[in-house]
Amino acid sequence: MAILFTSESVSEGHPDKVADQISDALLDAFLAGDPRSRCAIETLCTTGLVVVSGEVTSDTYVDVQEVVRRTIEEIGYTDPLLQFDARSCGVLVSIHEQSADIAQGVDDDRGLHAEQGAGDQGMMFGYATREDEETLMPLALMLSHRLVKRLADIRKAGEVMTYLRPDAKSQVTIEYEADGRTPKRVHTVVLSTQHDEIDPDDDGASLAQIKADVREHVLPHVLPAELVDDGLVLHVNPTGTFVIGGPHGDTGLTGRKIIVDTYGGKGAHGGGAFSGKDPSKVDRSAAYATRHVAKNLVAAGLADEALVQVAYAIGVADPVSIRVDTNGTAQHGLTDAQLAALVTEHVDLRPAAIIERFGLIDSDGDVRPRYRRTAAYGHFGRDAFPWERLDLVETLTEAAQATA
Repeated sequence: MAILFTSESVSEGHPDKVADQISDALLDAFLAGDPRSRCAIETLCTTGLVVVSGEVTSDTYVDVQEVVRRTIEEIGYTDPLLQFDARSCGVLVSIHEQSADIAQGVDDDRGLHAEQGAGDQGMMFGYATREDEETLMPLALMLSHRLVKRLADIRKAGEVMTYLRPDAKSQVTIEYEADGRTPKRVHTVVLSTQHDEIDPDDDGASLAQIKADVREHVLPHVLPAELVDDGLVLHVNPTGTFVIGGPHGDTGLTGRKIIVDTYGGKGAHGGGAFSGKDPSKVDRSAAYATRHVAKNLVAAGLADEALVQVAYAIGVADPVSIRVDTNGTAQHGLTDAQLAALVTEHVDLRPAAIIERFGLIDSDGDVRPRYRRTAAYGHFGRDAFPWERLDLVETLTEAAQATA
């Protein structure tokens, strides 16, 4: 029996991702004006309407409607025929301040504790694997991201496949060698892309033409040639038509694509969403920190696969637990418990330390990542983000040698 695993992704024009990008664009705007802003912004998108709600405590003013409309326009919803466009959609705003009960546990200068505590209780996970040596991410997920990103790039270039609309979804199934870890081939690709109305006098957006264009303009630019053979199963727009899409086709909500955002189901997820949340929320910052740890453990050759868990109590800086699970791949005679001890000793996972290490609230755009950039095509596996750096490899290697 073949060993198969499947992951999916969605494009920036998918309704849930539209909501994520609006939430993160607003977060960027508040942090740019006031790096101490506390934000938990939720967005709903539907036919002709955007609703923004949540909690914001900030000393800066942000024109919420302007940010919302600019984000929608940049994604590509500018045609009123789509029944959701930047110029004509309604924007409702219902935002209030962060709870004072939460603030007293988070703010280090006016709270109950001497240092900044976690913004909530909960557990966060980071994961890394050698499946894709370039990114140390699950291969099925990275190929899924690249497929919908390729469609978006083609749509914005406007040179071929000019019938494309913003919404799209992808799914990739990888077949593995007998070890269950080494990719053998791409088994199945599912690609659904929104398109213009089909004109019977013009086959530009016909299903046959879309399939042919996907084979010519998309797959060769994404799928590794050495993993593709004649047995590849390809499904393009399996229902036959995908004209109605975006927020008109399905309501979008912030935080509804957390598996797409993380590891495609290969690694665990604590449940908390990322977009719209400032980094005092460990749902976001600690998830970035655990990915950083997991990637460096694998890059250091201490394991072929690593799942790192950290957990917090609200208002308390130090984690209540740190765990490493290598799924039996730990190297050099080390145990998972020893690796967890190394992480505990050499990596500071207090919220303020995480924020400082990655420059998460620095007002300098060259240091602090623009959070909207994270809100489509995955928060992990892209070198532009500071939590993808391999700057712990030497420290962890030396500590492991001493332990071994």
